[in-house]
Amino acid sequence: MNILIIEDEPRTARLLKEFILAVDDSHTVLDICDSVESTVHFLQTTADRIDLLFMDIQLADGNSFEIFRKAPVYIPVIFCTAYEDHLLEAFKANGIDYILKPFHEKDIEQAFRKLDQIRQSLLLAPGIPVRIEQALSTRTQSSFLVKFREKMYPVAVRDIAAVALENEIVYLYTFSKEKHAVFRPIDEIEAALDPQTFFRVNRQMILNREAILEMEPFFNRRVIVTLKVPTTDRPLVSRLKVSSFLEWVEKA
Repeated sequence: MNILIIEDEPRTARLLKEFILAVDDSHTVLDICDSVESTVHFLQTTADRIDLLFMDIQLADGNSFEIFRKAPVYIPVIFCTAYEDHLLEAFKANGIDYILKPFHEKDIEQAFRKLDQIRQSLLLAPGIPVRIEQALSTRTQSSFLVKFREKMYPVAVRDIAAVALENEIVYLYTFSKEKHAVFRPIDEIEAALDPQTFFRVNRQMILNREAILEMEPFFNRRVIVTLKVPTTDRPLVSRLKVSSFLEWVEKA
């Protein structure tokens, strides 16, 4: 697969190239562009050779979304950025994944796996433009930004045991028994999580399959769940979701 990296931080670009080749050494990184201008020029002359773009959002000479206004882009894009607030715009611009910095090799590997799944589901071969609007329902996110003492840092999705809405604030509970406020609607978080791993048991809570310890019947045909990590409220599976929840658990 021929890949173009669009990144203005040399160290990050080198690390990203290293991770890409570590995932599959048959990949070819055609070039590294560090600006909107250089990317537009490369796309205008070499677009037919590119199968995938890895793109930062803030570049040396502006916002990378300017690229889409200056050159036709029909290539799938994996965004790697420190900015969480461009998620929707990214998926409107051929985005198939949105990785927050600092990223790790597992994040890049997961992004390639997701690209393969999308192509298989749409019966696409490498080099054929991905119809992003068809793939949105399968999009996932690798991490969420949380705030603590006026600082922000990412919490990896793989570390999240549960998501809970408490007193109008959404919290992430991690497997290391930490609790972090994340200032995004729970509906938006649910849409960015892999439904094979996470299940929304009621209006206030989403559970990671790996966090479930045991389940037992509860009043009014509901099910109460015991998790491997403590939460403010014990998860209750709403009556209408019990059947689909138990079916989901059995598919593990």
